[in-house]
Amino acid sequence: MDIIELIYPLPDQQDLLTQAFKKEQTVQAAIEESEILRRYPELDIATMVVGIFGKKTKMTQILRANDRIEIYRPLIADPKEVRKRKAAQGKKLKKGGAKL
Repeated sequence: MDIIELIYPLPDQQDLLTQAFKKEQTVQAAIEESEILRRYPELDIATMVVGIFGKKTKMTQILRANDRIEIYRPLIADPKEVRKRKAAQGKKLKKGGAKL
């Protein structure tokens, strides 16, 4: 029997489940059959973003043996904004220069 992995990363740990899957099973069906929704009731299958091995995918994607479904958490901060803020701080520090 073929298996898949389902992973949900939390800030301080990762929850990794291994389960058998049926031929022609979709990502959504695998998530619904797993324990993950019962373990984490805050997850909403209608809005969750998922991927397989780091590549974003649709819930209708058909699974293959040894696929790893990843459930992505929403970002707390926009990465572009964080980079802009850090770059602006770096420019300010460089302008004044440190006196040795």
